Amino acid sequence: MPEGHSVHRIARQFERNFVGRPVAVSSPQGRFADGAALIDGSEMRRAMAVGKQMFLEFDGERWLRVHLGLYGAWDFAGEILVDPTIASANGRIGQTNQRGTELEGDVVFDDAGENSLSSIGAPRRARAHVRMSEQTKGLGDESDEWPPPVVGQVRARLLTERTCADLRGPTACVVEDPQAVQAVIDRLGPDPLVGNPDENEERFVRAVRRRQVAIGQLLMDQSVVSGIGNVYRAEMLFRARIDPHTPGKAIPEELVRELWRDWVRLLRVGVETGQMMTMDGLTGDAWRRAMASRDDRHWVYHRAGLPCRVCGTEIVLEEMQARKLYWCPSCQRAA
Repeated sequence: MPEGHSVHRIARQFERNFVGRPVAVSSPQGRFADGAALIDGSEMRRAMAVGKQMFLEFDGERWLRVHLGLYGAWDFAGEILVDPTIASANGRIGQTNQRGTELEGDVVFDDAGENSLSSIGAPRRARAHVRMSEQTKGLGDESDEWPPPVVGQVRARLLTERTCADLRGPTACVVEDPQAVQAVIDRLGPDPLVGNPDENEERFVRAVRRRQVAIGQLLMDQSVVSGIGNVYRAEMLFRARIDPHTPGKAIPEELVRELWRDWVRLLRVGVETGQMMTMDGLTGDAWRRAMASRDDRHWVYHRAGLPCRVCGTEIVLEEMQARKLYWCPSCQRAA
C-alpha cells in the first residue's frame, strides 16, 4: 500500500498539471460513471493529501476522494510539469518517472524498476508517461496518440488539453460534498504536512500515551497518525530502538515526541526524493546504492533472517494484525 509520501507527491502532480484547468472526467471501466458525470467539465480548484487519502476539489463544491488501497495506481501521460523543488523523481508509488525524456542529473536505476534523478533543475515540460502506484512497472512503449488509448481497467480518467491521468484499482473513488470530506479528514490522525505542527505533535502524543495498545499497531492506525505503513513503521521503531510490542502508555513522553519528529523528517525526505530513505548520512557510492536498491536504504524492512546492521542479530519477521513486521530483538529489546 502506498505510504504518505507517495500520496503527497501525487497531489503535487495534480496541483501542477490540473489545478486551474477544466477537466474532462470519464470512467472507461464504467464503475465510476455516475460520479464522473458530476464533475465532468469542471475546473479543478485544489489538490491535497492527508495521509493515504487524496482530495481533488472541483467547481460546485464537489470533491473527488481517492484512496489507492493495496492495488490502486495513477498513470499520467502527456505534458508533465516537473516540480523544481523535488530533489528526485522515480517511477512508482507517486514517484514521477520521466521515461523517454532527457532530464538533467545523474540517473540511478532502481533494481525494482524505479528511476531516480538526483537533480531536476528548473521547471520544464516533458512528454512522458508516469506511473504512480505501489510495486508496479511501466506500461510499455509510449505513443503519440492523443488522448492516449485506454489500457486495462481504468476506473477514472481525468483529462486536460495536454495531460491525462488514469486511475486503476483504487479502494475508494467517490465524489463527495465538503461536509463528507471534512468528516473523513476529522477521522484521520495528524499528518506532518497538513495543519499546525505543534498541534499535530500534541495530538500524536496524546493518542499514543493514552493507549495500552502495542506501538507497532498504533503507528499503523490511521486515526492515530496519518500516512505510516509497513516500511515506515518498521524503520521508525528501529531508529528509536523501541520494541514494537511495547504499549503506547509505557513509552516515555519524550520518546513518543521523538517518534513524531522522526516521522516529520522521514516524510519530508520521502516527498523530496520519492524514496522511503530511512538511513541517514549516506553519501557518494553508498547513496547511489541505496537509491538503486531498497535493500541498501533500510535498516530492518525486508531483511528477515539477515544480520542486523548494528548488532548482527538476525532480523525477525512476524505478523502483527495481519501485516508483516520486521524488527531486531536485540537493538529493540524491551526496557
